[in-house]
Amino acid sequence: MRDILRFVNQNSAHRTFGGKIVVFGGDFRQILPVVPKGSRQDIVSSAINSSYLWKHCKVMCLTKNLRLNSMQPGLDQQRMEQFADWLSSIGDGTIGEDNDGYAEVDIPSEMLLKCDGDPIATIVNSTFPQFNGGIIDGSCFYSTAILAPTLQVVNEVNEYMSDLTIGEGKTYFSSDTACKADGTSTVLADVHTPEFLNTIRASGLPNHALTLKVGSPVMLMRNIDHSLGLCNGTRLVVTRLAEHVVEGSILAGPNAGTRVLIARMTITPSDTRLPFKFNRRQFPLMLSYAMTINKSQGQTLSNVGLILRKPVFVHGQLYVAASRISQPNGLKILICDDSKSTLSSTTNVVYKEVFNNL
Repeated sequence: MRDILRFVNQNSAHRTFGGKIVVFGGDFRQILPVVPKGSRQDIVSSAINSSYLWKHCKVMCLTKNLRLNSMQPGLDQQRMEQFADWLSSIGDGTIGEDNDGYAEVDIPSEMLLKCDGDPIATIVNSTFPQFNGGIIDGSCFYSTAILAPTLQVVNEVNEYMSDLTIGEGKTYFSSDTACKADGTSTVLADVHTPEFLNTIRASGLPNHALTLKVGSPVMLMRNIDHSLGLCNGTRLVVTRLAEHVVEGSILAGPNAGTRVLIARMTITPSDTRLPFKFNRRQFPLMLSYAMTINKSQGQTLSNVGLILRKPVFVHGQLYVAASRISQPNGLKILICDDSKSTLSSTTNVVYKEVFNNL
């Protein structure tokens, strides 16, 4: 064994990664790397198949939808195959009008929801019909979620459902401070007051005021402990609220049901649109009755309610939202405009040039 470990490839210095085998996993139908304020060309160019390393890669294509492959008893096989084909056509951009990147697609009638006046109430009642606001074991959130393209709509759904949840809430306030490197100027110090920093909301940053209730589902916004599955995107249900820690039960995965303690962390937002740096000390949590489509990548759900008050705007978002489910009857889509009128079609965004060298 020792001799094997000492083996040296004479040509390793001239080979990619020193001759080591590296496995990349991904799906070019899904959302591409996020480039803040990036153009379509910038986004496509940031994908791995635009790298000089791509010519050294051997592509192995997976053709089976494993989520749908774990079919539950009683589901129609033909219906399952039709849904899988529909998902593929959404991901490949072969459905709807043939144009460059953006296409209007009709959604099958069995997936559509009709707006009853309030889009938020409609999607909540459809997705969580059993939700009565008093459930504290998280059973109704285990494999069910509401998705939306923008954080604004997600926040509205989360606040609506949090208000319905029975129980006394506890609000945790963050401590915000400007980084010293950006606070040397007296003028900047006068502008970057704690009151001003408290108002800032950014993707990947917990809110200054975080209101939680026992029974509320939350999502981790930072990696904490990989061995327990406490990673960015892990969902938990709150089981206890204390002064300095929040106790939660992991909702899914091999550690489902395990109770863990979450403490405050000091977080520096990475949003390049902010012209200065500041630190926010807060629990790395956000309410997760609903989540953005981007945040849902990697999740496997049985029931998804997709609310599209505005259409998707990035490659692969519609495909990601529709492909989170393990059975086609679990997907319901609500499409409405500013007048709250129900629509039957929406925009699908696919940058087809990303598939060129696959």
